[in-house]
Amino acid sequence: MVWAVQRWVRLLRARREVDMSGRAPRWVTWLRGTDPDLAATRRAGRTALVMPALFALCTEVLHSPPMASYAAFGSFSMLLLVDYSGPMVERLRAQAALAAAWLVLICAGTLAAREIWLAVAATVVIGFVVLFAGVVSSVLAGSSTALLLAFVLPVSAPVPLSQLPERLAGAGLAAAVALPAVALLWPRPVADALSAPAAAVCRAAAGYLRIRAALPGPDGPGADAERCRVGAEQTARTGADLRGVFDATTCRPTGLSATSRALVRLVDELTWLCAVLVDRSDYTDEPPTCDPAAYTVRRAAARVLEAACDLLTDLDGDTGALRAREQELRTVLAGMEHSSTVRVPAEHPGGNSPAEVFGFIATLDVSFRAQELGFAVLQIADNVDMAATAWQRSWPERLLGREPGALAAPLAAARERAVAHLRPDSVWLHNSLRGAVGLGIAVFLAGVTGVGHSFWVLLGTLSVLRSNALSTGQNAVRAVLGTVAGSVIGAGLLHLIGHHGTALWFVLPVAVLFAGIAPAAVSFAAGQAAFTVTLVVLFNIGHDPNWHIVLLRIQDIALGCAVSVLVAVFFWPRGARGAVHRALAEAYDDSARYLGDAVHYALGHRHAVDPDPQGRVAAAAARRLDDAFRNYLA
Repeated sequence: MVWAVQRWVRLLRARREVDMSGRAPRWVTWLRGTDPDLAATRRAGRTALVMPALFALCTEVLHSPPMASYAAFGSFSMLLLVDYSGPMVERLRAQAALAAAWLVLICAGTLAAREIWLAVAATVVIGFVVLFAGVVSSVLAGSSTALLLAFVLPVSAPVPLSQLPERLAGAGLAAAVALPAVALLWPRPVADALSAPAAAVCRAAAGYLRIRAALPGPDGPGADAERCRVGAEQTARTGADLRGVFDATTCRPTGLSATSRALVRLVDELTWLCAVLVDRSDYTDEPPTCDPAAYTVRRAAARVLEAACDLLTDLDGDTGALRAREQELRTVLAGMEHSSTVRVPAEHPGGNSPAEVFGFIATLDVSFRAQELGFAVLQIADNVDMAATAWQRSWPERLLGREPGALAAPLAAARERAVAHLRPDSVWLHNSLRGAVGLGIAVFLAGVTGVGHSFWVLLGTLSVLRSNALSTGQNAVRAVLGTVAGSVIGAGLLHLIGHHGTALWFVLPVAVLFAGIAPAAVSFAAGQAAFTVTLVVLFNIGHDPNWHIVLLRIQDIALGCAVSVLVAVFFWPRGARGAVHRALAEAYDDSARYLGDAVHYALGHRHAVDPDPQGRVAAAAARRLDDAFRNYLA
């Protein structure tokens, strides 16, 4: 069994090899197209190796069914439901934190399950805390399902406290195996999702600046104008690619680490840079004369961007080169400010025609745009420098929480992000309350109705609860259809196997493998079907296969789906579109107030106030808009 899965994984790792015709096999092309970077396949293959092995150890060797269940679901949660990024040390630290949280939640769920009212109250509170904590960090957001499973599993199955040590032993065994599995079994490449596209923007912008700096005027005639157009399009395209990567996730791709926060700040800075480069005046006549120092600034900015690109490509590189080029850019900016001021005509031109007025203003146009460009590039360089400096910190410095530059401490950043969403109009707050109340109702109904496996009811609620009533209804239908299909397939397998229950051991790793790949490569319904087959096989190993009981699980999933739809309809039923409208209006309003305060402060008005407090309000509104927009896209 293990040999077969290992062989399958080796075939996938050799996906770059081509067949005799010089082309990749069709199934490899399909899998790589539906599962970018084979992320889901990597998690599924790893879980298919570990989960059946732990389940077999606990059932056949240790003879402890509770330990077997928690070892199986623990490994499923820690290997399949999460896939942390970053350096291996940070990944292992996140895995260890997840394991510790599992142990705490198992204790809480086991204690709360003894009384139904306590189980409902604890589910609502813990469900809200776990779901809302995702706003602080993408690591916590990506771990929410795994954390909720750690609590749902024990709270849905009341047992005497004497079984708690066995449950903890099973989860602890899963954690002990998950740590080396993450590091040794097809480990994820050490790469940040934003570093490569950000480096591409810096590279394209530097090339475009060198083209512009070599021309006699802002664009120049003929072939020079065509080179500028191509360079501008390339810069705009790479900027759009970076923004697409940033917007592609259902939550902001940022953690609490200093490097992650600095890289996320880069997205806005590089978007601004692209706008500065592409936006330029259209000259109908000859380009106006300008200070030659503006071209020197462009060349210096290009060198800074090239150094930033090198550092983003290798965050372990030397930051000295970037800092030296930053200083050079500051020097030429100061020189241009002086020389361009000297070149301003002492008096207004004699005439007041539009052409003469335009000519007067255009005298400083190129220099002003060069100054704007230089300021944007310096902001980018500072962020790249902070990201690299934070990346290169020693372990004691990370442990002591020493933050480079102007970055706030992680706890301060977490508090600021959480407070920004403690408002009635926050989509994240809506989703957290909706999910917590839905799980609480599911626990109550499962306890009152006394269904055979209340865990299935909570699983149905957890799997389909989404951001708005429309998508919740769609996912409910897909979940029921997937469960029906998976139950029918599972019942058919049990009927064919009959009393030869040993065959289920060979089916289990294949079912786990498809349960991990299907959601990404096929659809949500296919993933639900594959997961149902996995549970059917798991619950029947060691017993006489009973396909009649399998069909009864459909009603449990349907009950959980009905709870999800009911809660979604009564809790903020306007959906994601209305949330985006409200968040956008609020962001415009708060940003306009911030801009007004900043202008008053800069002009030195007597009653002007420090714009920083209003800036924090505007930043909070921007975060809420970002979350609402991502929910709409999802």
